[in-house]
Amino acid sequence: MKHPRGLMMLASAALVLLIASSPVLAKDAKTEPLYPNATRSEPKLDLKSAKDQKTLQEGLDAVAAQDFAKAEQLLQPLVDSSSKYAQSLALQGLANAKYTQKDLKGAISLLQRSLAIGVLPNDTYFQLQYELAQFQLADEQYQAAVDTLTKWRAEGKKETAQSYALEGNADYRLGKYPEAIAAINKAKTLTDKPDATWDQILMASYAETGQNDKAAQIAQTQMSANPDDPNALNNAASVLMQAHKYPEAIALLEKAHAAGNFKSESNYVSLAKLYLITGQESDDPTPNAIKAQQLLNEGISKGMVKSSAENYVLLGQSAEMANQTSNAIDAYQKAMPLAKDGEAALRAGRLQLSEGNFSQSKSLAQQAIDKGVTQTGTAYMILAESERGLKNKPAAIAAMQKAAQDPKTSAKANAWLKKAGAG
Repeated sequence: MKHPRGLMMLASAALVLLIASSPVLAKDAKTEPLYPNATRSEPKLDLKSAKDQKTLQEGLDAVAAQDFAKAEQLLQPLVDSSSKYAQSLALQGLANAKYTQKDLKGAISLLQRSLAIGVLPNDTYFQLQYELAQFQLADEQYQAAVDTLTKWRAEGKKETAQSYALEGNADYRLGKYPEAIAAINKAKTLTDKPDATWDQILMASYAETGQNDKAAQIAQTQMSANPDDPNALNNAASVLMQAHKYPEAIALLEKAHAAGNFKSESNYVSLAKLYLITGQESDDPTPNAIKAQQLLNEGISKGMVKSSAENYVLLGQSAEMANQTSNAIDAYQKAMPLAKDGEAALRAGRLQLSEGNFSQSKSLAQQAIDKGVTQTGTAYMILAESERGLKNKPAAIAAMQKAAQDPKTSAKANAWLKKAGAG
């Protein structure tokens, strides 16, 4: 599963909202403190210059409007020579400008400088500290993000669903799956509107810790709540497959297919693969192989399944398992010009050899060798058998001697050569 990134969204406009609620720039504002139980003492404010206040607000407005040249022109002088409070807020503004311009490290550095000055009121200070954790997560500084959140929670004495979700995201990326599970479950207890991405982290963490049943349960719950959501369907099917709950995954996908809810290539390919997996494990693989073949052909005809080498090879495997050799050869030959290697040609060559079509199998085996395959020895053995079928013994021996050089086919090839008197 891809790592969820939806927890890192930041809006530069939040800057202005944050500043506008500060005691200096909005003296008449009477709001409840956001961090009433914070252990940090409120510092004394030192922004007394009306001119600096005006410049500061204009600079922050420029950041919100993404006029970064103007923002730097207004805010940088405040950083260089002004009250510590104005410096802090100007640094915050410049940090958000850097973030919006995708300079994450620059944004983090400026935000850390803003916090280090130490003169911000608690509400502003802790909001910036939380923002720092978001920046660090966005910059893939996962442990730093966790450390910042731990400090924010300890000093600010505040617990929110979003903060635990952020922590769970970072823990997951660090490979701390039990910690990620604990954090996400804690987040879900603090809100009645959990974000869908939280369950993605939770499912992935359960799967990584071998708790496949719990992962599958979440996936099925998501699917039940959102039967028409293609993402929920893909997540549910993926987790069930990872948990080796193949019958449940097949039932889920078959129901969605019957309801006309197949919206992506992955839906068709996942169900086709499931049919092949379960077919291989059954006494008679033919029925499931035929289902896989029909499904892939349907997807290709609708334009939902791409005409790719991988998909044609899958189609060929389905036909081969259903004992439909000609259909399998046709699918593999369609894959060949699209493939980056010779694997499809090798598959087709093996089938042509089994049908006694020696000229075709010889040509396909040579194509496979020329284009490159992982089982080089096998390709040379097919070439050798094709040459033998064409009564070309010297060429057959030469090909089999090549197969003898591959450790995987060495024993069989040498036995063949010995029997042919060429050992």
